[in-house]
Amino acid sequence: MEELATENVLIKGRRIAYGVYGAADAQHPVVLVHGTPSSSLIWRNVIPGLLSPGIKIYVFDLLGYGLSERPIDPSVDTSITGQVPILEDLLAHWGLDTFHLVAHDIGGGIAQRFAIFSPERVRSLTLIDVVSFDSYPSKRTKEQMKNGLDVLIKANDEGHRAHFRSWLLSAVQDQKKLSDSILDVYLDYISGPVGQASLFQHQVRHYEPKHTMEVASRYHELGKLPVKLVWGANDSWQVVDWAHKLNAAIPGSSLDVIDNCGHFSPEDQPEKISAILATFLKDNL
Repeated sequence: MEELATENVLIKGRRIAYGVYGAADAQHPVVLVHGTPSSSLIWRNVIPGLLSPGIKIYVFDLLGYGLSERPIDPSVDTSITGQVPILEDLLAHWGLDTFHLVAHDIGGGIAQRFAIFSPERVRSLTLIDVVSFDSYPSKRTKEQMKNGLDVLIKANDEGHRAHFRSWLLSAVQDQKKLSDSILDVYLDYISGPVGQASLFQHQVRHYEPKHTMEVASRYHELGKLPVKLVWGANDSWQVVDWAHKLNAAIPGSSLDVIDNCGHFSPEDQPEKISAILATFLKDNL
């Protein structure tokens, strides 16, 4: 699998992997933010449909995810809140004052916080199957966390991979398509001596809705921006009821619900995601 995040930069002393795509003189920057437990690779089939003249795409792996550094120090904040300053410094590295922001899953929590605190920098906001309010962890994950994660943390590699293979497959409608393409790559990122520990340290322990609840009362402020919501009709991680609630909370936002599509909508329906995004971006250039 060819990686998208092929460059590296030190941000706050931590290595962040990123990639930039499009013409050097493109005037319309679009930043894509992934979620858990994926990486920037979730955008690999979406990007080709967005690269029209004038568009430049920026992707990166969140701190603690994918090809970016997995800090050993447990005090390093890799939560939704902790990722916002990483994004801010990346924008400085890229020289972006304003940009179009597109986010998936917990990346949506990062995007919501950024757009609420720095609305003047966001040209448009697209939220795809995102967390919001107290919509997360999902029912399945919440039950596991309530019962204690020790068994999962201490599982051998075979048991760990089997458990999270099933977990990842529940994020899509077309399980064979995911299995035949990127499933093993996602599993490799969260398995093995580094990946398994990192999954719990940098991702699972931060499945805490305080990061979105702190700004939920301000969602109406996002109505000052062009906002598009995109959701998989069959999303079992963030059920579509949350899409309608978020849509109602953001005045003027529009919602597209995609049939035959799960939580990892960029995996299930990348062409439809690209088409929706391309139209929305063109309308707001």
